Amino acid sequence: MANEQAQALGALVTRRRQLVEMLTAEKNRRANAPKVLHRSIDKHIRWLEKRLSGLDDELAELIRDTPLWRERDELLRSVPGVGKVLSSTLLAHLPELGMLNRKQIAALAGLAPFNRDSGNLRGSRCIWGGRAQVRRVLYMATVSGVRSNPAIRTFYLRLRASGKHAKPALMACMRKFLVILNAMLHNKTPGILLRSLPLPQPFLPSWPRIFNTVAARKGDRHLRLRPP
Repeated sequence: MANEQAQALGALVTRRRQLVEMLTAEKNRRANAPKVLHRSIDKHIRWLEKRLSGLDDELAELIRDTPLWRERDELLRSVPGVGKVLSSTLLAHLPELGMLNRKQIAALAGLAPFNRDSGNLRGSRCIWGGRAQVRRVLYMATVSGVRSNPAIRTFYLRLRASGKHAKPALMACMRKFLVILNAMLHNKTPGILLRSLPLPQPFLPSWPRIFNTVAARKGDRHLRLRPP
């Protein structure tokens, strides 16, 4: 694959993230701006939305015109919870996906737990380093996966049932999600089979109430679940 193509894909993905950040900032700014500025801000918002749509088309065309990226994109997007944003981000900023083992790919993305031990002291395990842009997008995909991906949902509910707090459980799900995608690309196995599996029934007592209470305390509005 030409290095120029890889650089172009990385630049487009980064630019898309910048446009999304600018669009969010303008919408927040409009909420507190006086009426005299609304027209100007609305015009800028429309321009950003139009440019974002155009950039998505450019990304899709670039991936479609590159056989290797097209194949990997189709494999990735066959998994419940993986959309165009996560797929393009992984292609651009984690090209090693499918070429490393599970420990290596988790460490590269900054999702491998490291100890904080000193002598007889046993500190808590935590993650740091790695590729923040990949981790940021994977977080939102995992939130979606907790709802729609049977493998991730089962794993999350099992962790919560064993006493794990919501945030560490979600971080563990992110790592598992990445390991699943890594294995799929390595074996070139589509994730379409996951879509045919039934979503597991929750086995936590009063699980929606407990889950939503913890999510509210942690500020994770996106994690709110509804009873089946």
